[in-house]
Amino acid sequence: QVQLVESGGGLVQAGGSLRLSCAVSGGTFSRYVMGWFRQAPGKEREFVAAMTWSGGRTDYADSVKGRFTISRDNAKNTVYLQMNDLKAEDTAVYYCAADGVEFRNTIPTPRDYIYWGQGTQVTVSS
Repeated sequence: QVQLVESGGGLVQAGGSLRLSCAVSGGTFSRYVMGWFRQAPGKEREFVAAMTWSGGRTDYADSVKGRFTISRDNAKNTVYLQMNDLKAEDTAVYYCAADGVEFRNTIPTPRDYIYWGQGTQVTVSS
């Protein structure tokens, strides 16, 4: 059974930084596309960033390009989201997800992710 556990969320002032981590167990992490999503109160969950298994391809939502960076350490079964220059509108619960397809070299659609973490709260005060 694949399990994803996020950490690193918290309260930060606008302009600050946070790094989220997502530890994965129970599956072949190094072979999966990993993604980050977020859901703000009253809004639908939205895509934030994703990275293919090799790290050769990444994708970002336009709203976070240039501020957020996704990375992964396959030896540690962990994916990260470095968030800089945070804004109040970044406030949300952040989720990591895995697509469960080995060696996919393209970024899948959000509905293709089959494993999800429980989420970590990020609150940005203005």
